[in-house]
Amino acid sequence: MSAKTYQVRTYGCQMNVHDSERLSGLLEDAGYVRAPKDAEAADVVVFNTCAVRENADNKLYGNLGRLAPQKASRPGMQIAVGGCLAQKDRDTIVRRAPWVDVVFGTHNIGSLPVLLERARVQREAQVEIAESLEAFPSTLPARRESAYAAWVSISVGCNNTCTFCIVPALRGKEKDRRPGDILAEVEALVAEGVTEITLLGQNVNAYGSDIGDREAFSKLLRACGTVDGLERVRFTSPHPRDFTDDVIAAMAETENVMPQLHMPLQSGSDRVLRTMRRSYRQERYLGIIRKVRAAIPDAAISTDIIVGFPGETEEDFEQTLHVVREARFAQAFTFQYSKRPGTPAAEMAGQIPKEVVQARYERLVALQEEISWAENRKQTGRTLEVMVAEGEGRKDGATRRLSGRAPDNRLVHFTRPERDVPRPGDMATVEITYAAPHHLLAEGPVLGVRRTRAGDAWERRTAAPSGGASGGKSVLLGLPAVGVPEPLPAAPDGCHAG
Repeated sequence: MSAKTYQVRTYGCQMNVHDSERLSGLLEDAGYVRAPKDAEAADVVVFNTCAVRENADNKLYGNLGRLAPQKASRPGMQIAVGGCLAQKDRDTIVRRAPWVDVVFGTHNIGSLPVLLERARVQREAQVEIAESLEAFPSTLPARRESAYAAWVSISVGCNNTCTFCIVPALRGKEKDRRPGDILAEVEALVAEGVTEITLLGQNVNAYGSDIGDREAFSKLLRACGTVDGLERVRFTSPHPRDFTDDVIAAMAETENVMPQLHMPLQSGSDRVLRTMRRSYRQERYLGIIRKVRAAIPDAAISTDIIVGFPGETEEDFEQTLHVVREARFAQAFTFQYSKRPGTPAAEMAGQIPKEVVQARYERLVALQEEISWAENRKQTGRTLEVMVAEGEGRKDGATRRLSGRAPDNRLVHFTRPERDVPRPGDMATVEITYAAPHHLLAEGPVLGVRRTRAGDAWERRTAAPSGGASGGKSVLLGLPAVGVPEPLPAAPDGCHAG
């Protein structure tokens, strides 16, 4: 009898990506194998949902509806729904989609295999939503997709009360991991061949508030600098309120902490920031940017911005444009405000007409595109060491190029060498010859290739015998397990947006 197959479909921020890799690890530990990528369905389909994205519930129920006939014709098939929307809607999901077998929340992802078995035996839906964290996710099995890069979660939850964000209500108050546990996890990852980690938290630089140490995050960055074999350290997402001078010093003075910072702005207007309950103002924000640039001149700084927050005037919006011009972000994730049920902002007066929001959004995007392109053009002529990535360049096959990330996390496409072709995880030294708004090109020959332990790990993994439909089982108990971390957060209006 062949093993049962599974799919995990993920929506939302990096925290959900991190959780999904845990869910995959749990299922594989229970004997399931990953369904082929081209499979329409599997024996178990898990939706890891987001409550932040616009129309998240409609998208979920639409997807569930499309699976209903497949389930009816496939005896034994099970459907599970977890994540933030499950935490929020609970019994509503089973009422609207009675063919769902399991509903679980953000605090009890480790219960999934047991709930699936219980639903199978009892032949009725199992709804289990824990109100507080049962176990830190990093204690669970995991399936890592990348041999060379991984997330390391340092905290879960958030203590902020931003009026546009429902995440604290769904993820709970901040809970920090012990520094020794984090470093042990980092060292274990490096021993497996990982050379880049991204420290992950809902409000990553507030780390320490739960353990009573205001400088815990800067100490953690410095401690990562002592891990032999760890070449690149990144983190996401910080909050301007908690971004202190000791963190800037640690970034500047720790060699393997990369010159990259994602610093959510949300709005440049002091009045709007106050309404958002963001505990900083424009001058404080720009002061941080100036300090970072003074300490780390080559730093690439990115941000999140919400356009059309309730009550935003043209003058307020102009203040946002002013900050964008002053900060000169390498990249900005820009979002049109839309109501999120359950948030204070959804009930506020002064909701902005859609056409006004759209017009402002287009002006902001045009300005940021112009700045991104100008900032990228400053990179031409520079020689950079690029970590070769897997799957970053969608056109690489047609263009005979490879792709990877520069130290500041800019995406670089470069000419594929005829000999000594670098593997994912290896380092290629290239000279930048052309800049576009969202990527750099190195059109000349590769100047050098440095083969790394990460490249060796990738080679071992790809050469490993198949583990069934999953294409190679790669479960590491208790280790963080996500694919290649995305370059920056991309969650609208709050989740993981500082």
